[in-house]
Amino acid sequence: MSADASLEPPLAPFGLGRRLAAEALGTGLLLMMVVGSGIMAQRLAAGNDAVALMGNTLATGAGLVVLIIMFGPISGAHFNPAVTLAFALRREIGWRLALAYLVVQIIAAIIGVWIAHAMFGEAIWQVSTRLRDGPGQALAEFVATFGLVGAILASLRFRAEATPFVVGLYITSAYWFTASTSFANPAVTVARSLSDTFAGIAPSSAPAFILAQAAGSVAAVVLFGWLLSERPPSRP
Repeated sequence: MSADASLEPPLAPFGLGRRLAAEALGTGLLLMMVVGSGIMAQRLAAGNDAVALMGNTLATGAGLVVLIIMFGPISGAHFNPAVTLAFALRREIGWRLALAYLVVQIIAAIIGVWIAHAMFGEAIWQVSTRLRDGPGQALAEFVATFGLVGAILASLRFRAEATPFVVGLYITSAYWFTASTSFANPAVTVARSLSDTFAGIAPSSAPAFILAQAAGSVAAVVLFGWLLSERPPSRP
């Protein structure tokens, strides 16, 4: 009997429709958490941006853990084109499925923003005026995405069951150690450009973020692909 015989058998593969539905639900709920908590935090913080950011951070990091546990067994819980790109580059997901994920993620992210606006009585259609420009912001997004993809790959390699918590904790940390507050997600970036709230980003600032995110994902695949490829020596 193998050492893994006592473990529950893996879930049977889910069909395409359910996988896309899981990505849509997860990404939409993620944006409701990000934008909704940003609106709530701004309203309650009485002008204190640090307090507002803390509220936004805790809701997002905690929510991510829950969403990944909920939808991970169905779709892999990417919720992020940069993560999907990483798995496509590693040939762990086909390019056609990756493209379908990307489309669903962006559409669901925008719908999630609109639902957040509706919950808080905000105008549904908005365009952000919050500029996030400059090389430091782009570098921050490169670092944030590089770290996120690296955290996912390393946790899957060494302790897969901890991945939801690793991702949630990393994003919680990256909100504060990156100058951009760690969007680290092209779908999130596009959707947040349609929210003129605490969580928004002006459309003119979005392209630099998205390019930096894609570059961070590719760099993480290259470096961590090398770093994690060597097997530890077997014990005699």
